[in-house]
Amino acid sequence: MNLESQKKTIKVVAALIEVNGKIFCAQRAYGELKGKWEFPGGKVEVGETNEQALVREIKEELDTTIVVDSFFTNVVYEYPTFILDMDVYRSHVSEGRLEVEDGIHLAEKFVPVNELEMLDWCPADFSIAEKIRRNIL
Repeated sequence: MNLESQKKTIKVVAALIEVNGKIFCAQRAYGELKGKWEFPGGKVEVGETNEQALVREIKEELDTTIVVDSFFTNVVYEYPTFILDMDVYRSHVSEGRLEVEDGIHLAEKFVPVNELEMLDWCPADFSIAEKIRRNIL
């Protein structure tokens, strides 16, 4: 049995929040991808739907309540030590201001679609940015 088949798959969800042609992005504050940009979200816990997990994660990470509108895309990315399986959902803010919590994100910003490629993305999030940039939003 090779090592590749032993990698753990982690199921996560991410929010694609667009306001006036700009996309909300957050900069990681921890781990091997510290400093890289991502679409906010997190792990799906046992017993949660993807939508429930996304609402919970955004509330925890950004002190904001969102509404999940529709599925956007799925990305499966193999990192050196695990496989990330990420479902991305178009969402909108119903309450809050998308403020980063200490220790989770270094910064946040709304980025115009045509400037998404200028950010230093986490590898799994890069393909999402590319899809948005190609006007598939």
